[in-house]
Amino acid sequence: MSSPVRTRPHPPPWRTHFSSSSKESIVTSNLFTPLTLRGTTFPNRAWMAPMCQYSAADSGPETGAPTDWHLQHYGSRAAGGPGLILVEATGVVPEGRISPYDLGIWNDTQIEAHRRLTAFMRGQGVVPGIQIAHAGRKASTVGELKPGDALSEADGGWETVAPSPVAFPGLATPRGLSREEVRGVVEAFARAARRAIAAGYEVIEIHGAHGYLVHQFLSPTANRRDDEYGGSFENRTRLSVEIADAVREAVGEDVPVFYRLSATDWTEPEGWSADETVRLAAILKEHGIDMLDVSSGGMVPKADIPVGPGYQVEFATRVSREAGLPSAAVGLITEPGQAEKILADGEADAILLGRELLRDPYWPHRASLELGDVHPVPAQYERAERARHRS
Repeated sequence: MSSPVRTRPHPPPWRTHFSSSSKESIVTSNLFTPLTLRGTTFPNRAWMAPMCQYSAADSGPETGAPTDWHLQHYGSRAAGGPGLILVEATGVVPEGRISPYDLGIWNDTQIEAHRRLTAFMRGQGVVPGIQIAHAGRKASTVGELKPGDALSEADGGWETVAPSPVAFPGLATPRGLSREEVRGVVEAFARAARRAIAAGYEVIEIHGAHGYLVHQFLSPTANRRDDEYGGSFENRTRLSVEIADAVREAVGEDVPVFYRLSATDWTEPEGWSADETVRLAAILKEHGIDMLDVSSGGMVPKADIPVGPGYQVEFATRVSREAGLPSAAVGLITEPGQAEKILADGEADAILLGRELLRDPYWPHRASLELGDVHPVPAQYERAERARHRS
């Protein structure tokens, strides 16, 4: 695997700066203040969260590779100007995919298709990142773009694995992983991280949330093991720490490594809790993790979640203030003023936008106009901005 030349202008010379007042404005908002982690500078703090597209190649040698859909999907968001794009959950092994239509990065054949994505993002002045994942007991499903849940063996389904043979409601009972297989999972994450760097990604995010394999080890709801990977907090978090160490070693000291955690299962006291998230965040900081992407839920299908604007921000705030680890807030953050206030109040260090960026690929640009700030615009769109500023 050859490593790409990792140069990225911020912004590229062919982008033109416009603001809601004049070209001469300076950056004043928190949302458009750059952030540097290790050797990487993010031009702003409005970032794209990983969101599965269920549109990868699903057969032949290209299985798991990004398609033209991914190029246009991520390309249009890159033109909108987020500081970072985190590409969707990407399987570290074939059996770790949520569905047959998930992205993968378990072999070298997939690298070149990923390079199409990273090259375009970098050309827009966007930092390209990727979330690497293993779905565990929530694997082998039909996927959100098709009807149904579990994928039958006749339709290409496969055996799922988990910490323990405890099924997610509605899905097949998984096989519990042996100790040797757990070590194999750690190695798979490390190999995937190395391939991701070869593909041009500059940030690696480890998926430890939403009821997938790493989260399954954390939560007593899914983890019934009686060995060194189950029972106590130290044992249930062992896999998370081992993966953090392995990925850090794989990518070296210059690459930012993020971790996505579900701060709570919303089933306390039975499940994983916010207090445990803060404890683990402090440990992950000592093991080379640079930022926690703080989400919640996903362990059980019918948790009582008080969904509302910014409903997960409080967990990001606890991670930053109590664990001393930079955090990114996500979840129903939809308005520029709302995002700006979260940053201004020190509740998080960055904002991850999910469905709002599906609705509006140019949200970062719109936010800059509303906040009276400077934001680079592709030269191809300059005539529209020139007309806006004349009106």
